[in-house]
Order: sequence, then structure tokens, then C-alpha cells
Amino acid sequence: MVEALTRIQHGWHHDPFEWLGIHRQASGFVVRAFLPSAETADLVGIGPLQRVEGTDTFEILISDEQHDALPQHYSLSWIEKATAKRYTAVSPYSFEPQLSQYDLDLFAAGKHLHIYRVLGARLCVVDGIEGCLFAVWAPNVKRVSVIGDFNAWHGLRHPMRNRGSSGVWELFIPGLRTHDAYKYEIRTNAGDILHKSDPYAHTMSERPETNSLIPAKTAYHWQDQSWLEHRRHWKWLHEPMSIYEVHAGSWRRHEDGSFLSYTELAEQLVPYVRDLGYSHIELLPIFEHPLDESWGYQVTGYYAPTSRHGDPNELRQFIDTCHRNNIGVILDWVPAHFPRDDWALARFTGEACYEYGDPNKGEHQDWGTLIFNYGRNEVRNFLIANAIYWLEEFHVDGLRVDAVASMLYLDYSREHGQWAPNVHGGREHLEAIGFLRDLNQTIHAEFPGVLTLAEESTDWPQVSRPTDTGGLGFSMKWNMGWMHDTLKYFQSDPVYRRFQQSQLTFSQLYAYSENFVLPLSHDEVVHMKRSMLDKMPGDVWQKFANLRALYAYQYAHPGKKLLFMGGEFGQWNEWSESKSLDWTIAGMDKHAGLTNLIRDLNALYLSKPALHAYDFHPDGFQWITCEDEENSVLVFLRRAQHEYMICAFNFTPVPREGYGIGVPEAGAYVEVMNSDASWYGGSNIGNAGQVVAVRAHKHGFDHTIKLTLPPLAGLFLHKDHA
Repeated sequence: MVEALTRIQHGWHHDPFEWLGIHRQASGFVVRAFLPSAETADLVGIGPLQRVEGTDTFEILISDEQHDALPQHYSLSWIEKATAKRYTAVSPYSFEPQLSQYDLDLFAAGKHLHIYRVLGARLCVVDGIEGCLFAVWAPNVKRVSVIGDFNAWHGLRHPMRNRGSSGVWELFIPGLRTHDAYKYEIRTNAGDILHKSDPYAHTMSERPETNSLIPAKTAYHWQDQSWLEHRRHWKWLHEPMSIYEVHAGSWRRHEDGSFLSYTELAEQLVPYVRDLGYSHIELLPIFEHPLDESWGYQVTGYYAPTSRHGDPNELRQFIDTCHRNNIGVILDWVPAHFPRDDWALARFTGEACYEYGDPNKGEHQDWGTLIFNYGRNEVRNFLIANAIYWLEEFHVDGLRVDAVASMLYLDYSREHGQWAPNVHGGREHLEAIGFLRDLNQTIHAEFPGVLTLAEESTDWPQVSRPTDTGGLGFSMKWNMGWMHDTLKYFQSDPVYRRFQQSQLTFSQLYAYSENFVLPLSHDEVVHMKRSMLDKMPGDVWQKFANLRALYAYQYAHPGKKLLFMGGEFGQWNEWSESKSLDWTIAGMDKHAGLTNLIRDLNALYLSKPALHAYDFHPDGFQWITCEDEENSVLVFLRRAQHEYMICAFNFTPVPREGYGIGVPEAGAYVEVMNSDASWYGGSNIGNAGQVVAVRAHKHGFDHTIKLTLPPLAGLFLHKDHA
């Protein structure tokens, strides 16, 4: 008894229910409470409790008759020392365990897809009493307590029940309300005291505060059922997909520099994207993070939408609005690493818990962050259930998985001696590979039509191939090779491009080895890389013309499309997460023309199967000529089953008249897109709407058309079968 009393008093007791609450005595029962800030205390309906001398434990002996008359969930009343105010509450130590052994066993096996409904904080009713059930995984520690506004952040007021070898701790606290702030106080094996936010918190305070908040029970009433049904049967391999990549904090801001809310984004961003004709919005990470400068990639609240823009239901409304406007939503997701903030996941129990203990495996040297322990069941479960959470609870249509390359290799950014080979002697990170395969298998099985996209910058094979054939199981992969080669080509002075044409043609050697997305992303317009417009060589006219040609080339090339915000109107400045895009220039002159081009490219791409039906198959592409390096001209066909599109590019500032190319058949070819049109800010050199083929052998075809190729421009010609 003395030992238990001492352990409670000093916060060492691993199971407070063994001492607190009601316990049978040799004669009658004893009711105990630990109230470190109380002057006096009473057992409601019975009488005063007595302080155990020299401690903060109060107790009262009651008879069998008094016990029988006492409610199962009895109340305590006490007077606080500091304020002399009286408080009354139902004792948390009158409740049985709430988590089922089935849930705990499933979590320990790493197979609980909805563990976010078990761990964390959730308002509920137990035996008719309203309160909040807290549950947290914190293995191999001496004590875990819930601290918050409701107990003056005192770590000994609400110690939690230990659930044995599962490493899970739980406590139901009656009377708590939505948005009460809380954390967990953890006493480590070494005796240190840590204050940690809840890894499974669904709501968190806005920075710089780091508290978790009890989430609301209010359900959101979705109105996107027709969208979800369409998604289930969506044949995305053969459908168009153009993505507008957005950082929610800097797309647009209020005049005072404050953020738009999720509701305001629904009102402003959604119609803007719909007008431009994009099929999807991709959001840079919107999970809670403390540092604006991280763009969201230093996540501290994986289950909490960032409070910068509002509450979770407002985010649901934004996504619902997207769906009701036929726009899908993709989230950037970050399972490769997490930051070292001492109040979050890092060394959660005072020791490596969510991360690997070996720094050669558990520390990311490039970013100063920590790497998840993919070999630990509970950590894998945390991540896979997190993906499920966003797909199920927020109806998200896809996850773009960040930094996949860093996950695949044990020696990623490491010198000799800084890493150890796997069991086969190789550099492959087998546990991370297994995690990625499990992730993709689970998502595709549970959510037909949902996409996973890998940012993978190496030549790892079969990233976007099924796991049962040895692949990683992603739907698509960002084509980083295409992006680097294409931007390098376009950033060069046109006078040198005749020596660099292979930078454009090389992509056809691997274009169908994966299901590729062609990304012109946020990473290409930061860190002194300059904006898309400012990257282009030449004077102002040539910069705009080059950028129009680049966008036309992106839409002509096989693969789905992605463009980061601001690129659609030609922002001059590099992107900064700290301020709004420069909307003052968006409607001006050639900037407006660039937006017109993006709008028309999207419309053409979405409406013409030749430009998208075989994005991932070589049958959808055929060179007409790729050998005219001297004139920097490329011409090719994009095909679908019953149609084709001719795509012709002149990457020099010199117009080329009477340029002959072979075509498949006789008849008229309609110029459906010319990036040099005056509507787009160009010089309006073109082909008067159409050209007619004559019978003459060229480029392996029996018919020929003669084109005027505008300077620094792309043409799209469609065969008129009317």
C-alpha cells in the first residue's frame, strides 16, 4: 500500500486504476482520488474524503450498503487551493477499459485500417455519461497522463490506464467539450517528463501554439455521391488528367496578408480552376505544421488539417465543392520523414519510437529530419491508416507521395560508412519497399479509382506497375527526367538548340516504361531557379513565346499534365510561400494571353482522345520528323483508336514557310491550336485555319502538307473527316 501510494504521489505508477477508484477491502470498500490541487474533497452523496497524511491522495471507507447506493460512476467534489472554487466531476477512475482487445491486437499486427477511430481523442457517451476518450500508443514508458485546460496542465491529475503489452494507454474523462486543448505528459523510462501533442489529433491549435484539440462530433453532409460513383468506374489510364498544383497559403491572400479560409478557397479557387479547364487540384501538404517556410512538408499533425485555413469540416466543404464542379483533389502526402520538434513525434517516448533508433537509418541528412521506422507494425499502421483517413473522411481522390526516392535506398544521400546493407547485401530499403507496396495495395483495394502518384527521381523499375508483378503499385510517377531535360532545353538560347535536340527526343526511349505525369511543379520556381517565365531566354517577346511553346509541348507529349500556380499567367517573380501570387499582372497583355493558352490547351486536351487516350502506350505516338536538328523542328503524331493529331514545333525565333511534312492521308488538316496566335499574345503567323494534303511521298507517308511554322511556337492540326 505504501509503495502504491508513493508511486501515485510521484507519478511513477504504470496503472493508476490499481490504486484509484473503488476497491474492495476486508470490510466494505475504499474510494480513492488523487487531487494534487485540492484543499478538501467529498464523495458526492456520501461525505468528505480524508487526505492521506503527507500526500495528495484523498480516501473514504464506505460500507457495503453505501457502496450499493453509490452510482457506478460516482462524482467527486473538491475545493481548489488556489481559487477556493468548488468543482464537481464524475471520476474517470470509475470506468472499465473502453478499447477492445480486438482493436489492440489488430493495431499490434499493423492491420487496423481505421485505428484513427480508436486512438486519439473522441467525444463519446459511456454508460450514459458524456466525455472524451483519450488513447495513445506510447510503449515502454512509466506513465502517460492527459493534461489540458481542464486540469491546469497538471500531469498527475489524469494518469491513464496501461493496456499491457500493446503499449497503448487510455482514459475516459467525463465532462470535456469540443476544442478543449490537451497534450500527453509522458514519464519516460529514464524518468524524464515530456509533453507531446497527440499523433492522432484531428484538430490542432494554430501556430505558434502546439496543442491538440478535442475534435467536434459534428458530421459533414456530403453532396458528392455522383462524383464518387463516377470515380469508382473511372478508366483513368485512358482519360485526360491535367493538374493545377496549389499552395493554399499563398495562392491568394487578404489585403492584410492573412490566409484565405477553406470556405474562401472554395468560393475563389474552385471557379478559377474550373474556368481554366483543369481536371484536378493538387494541394501542397495541408496537414498541421508549425513552420510556414516548410510549405507543409514538415508535418507535425498527420491527422489534422492545418488550422491556418479553418476547421476540418470547412476543408470537407472545399473538397465537396471541387467534386460538385467536376474537379478532383490530390493531396501531397509525406511519409518519408518528419521533423524533430520535441513536442511532436520525434523521440515520442524519450527513445526512438516512430523513427529508427540507428541514426544511419533514422536520420535524413539532407533535411535534418527523422525517418519513419517502416519495420515497426504500429508505425506502418499509423501511416497506412493516415492515408485511409484522408481518402475516407475527406473524400480525397489521390495522394502524391513525396520523396519516394529517399525511401527506397539505404544509402540515399549517404557516404560510405554511413549506411549498412540489407540482409541480401544490397542498398535497397526492404522495409520501406514493403510499406509502399502495402500502402498501394490497400488503397487500390479499398478505394477503386483513387490514384497514388510517386515523386521518384531515380530509375527505380516498375514504380507504377502492380505489386504482383514486382512493382511498387503506384498509379503514376512524376517524370522528373522529362522535366529536367525539357527545362534545360528551353532555358538554352535558341541558337544552340540544334545541338541539344536529343534532350527532347530522348524521352521517347522510356516514356512508356511507367505511367508518367509531366510535372512543372513548385520545386522548379524556388531557390533561385526563377519563375517559369523568367527561365526563358531572350527578350520579353521571346520569353513569352518560349513559355507558350513549352506549355504546348507539354500538352502534346504523352503523359498527364501538372503546372504549379502562377505559371498559367506568367508570374515574373519566384514563388514565395509568404505572400500572394502577383495577381495585378494576371490580366495584362501577354500574361492574359498565356492564360488563354492554358485554358484552350486544357479544353483541347480534355476533348481530343488523340491527346490522352494512349498517354501510357507507344501506340499513341509516332514521329513524323525528329531529325531536323538544324532548324530545331519536331513533328509527331498523337493517336487514339479512330483519330490522330499532328503536333509540329519550331523552337527557333525564325518563321519557316512552306515546311513540308508527311501525313497519313489526303484531305484538309485543320489548325486547331497555334501558340503564336494573337489571342495568346503571339505574332499571329499561321496557316489561315487549315492546309490541304497533296499526294507526295515524305517521312514515310504518301501525302504531304506544307506548313508555315510560326517562331517559337507549336501547332496542333486535326484531320477534318467531315
